[in-house]
Amino acid sequence: MKAVELLRRRVVYGEHSFAELVLWQLPRSVPASVHRFKYRLAYVAWGICVIRYDNEAGKGDHRHYAGTESAYSFETVEALIADFQRDIARWNDENRNT
Repeated sequence: MKAVELLRRRVVYGEHSFAELVLWQLPRSVPASVHRFKYRLAYVAWGICVIRYDNEAGKGDHRHYAGTESAYSFETVEALIADFQRDIARWNDENRNT
């Protein structure tokens, strides 16, 4: 099995914000991950990436939120996207006056 791109989408949230979602299914997991997905979900506001979920090789599943990196416990693709969307809503709520 070759790597298969499952999702590549840009979602515009407003004049100065958008999300990019990229998801691949791999023949085997990337180092430090236990699943066979490679992903990069990013939310950009005013030209700055303020939220990112990814699983780069050797680092495993993790998330960046407003400058802080933490481990992320990957369960399913659907849960990943739901968590990402929840973080976007939270960030937009916390930063609505900036």
